[in-house]
Amino acid sequence: MIFGDGVLRGLAVAAVLSFAGCAASPKPLYSWEAFPRVQYDALLHEGASVDQQIQVMEAHALKAQGANEALPPGFRAHLGLLYLNTGNVGGARTMWEAEKATFPESRPFIDRLLKRLPQASG
Repeated sequence: MIFGDGVLRGLAVAAVLSFAGCAASPKPLYSWEAFPRVQYDALLHEGASVDQQIQVMEAHALKAQGANEALPPGFRAHLGLLYLNTGNVGGARTMWEAEKATFPESRPFIDRLLKRLPQASG
């Protein structure tokens, strides 16, 4: 026998511990859920209606809030666009301001969108 019993047990324990370390995956940074699909459907003008997309996204936001999870970049901006498509200018403004506050790197883009909004809230 090349290895003694102690060496074999040590190798077995090391192998089990190394595999156990791989079992725990890190928690995702953002709660994505159906957001990529909703965004894709909206851009293709296929699938669910704008109102249905808003309902899905609002439910996602509530679920993420309840689980203390962060919404992904672009989520609020896209929801604002959906609101704007239904004539809800105030909702669009609120979502875009929230996107800008949550992701400051979006400020230049969001500021351009906000400048193009009508002044009346809907």
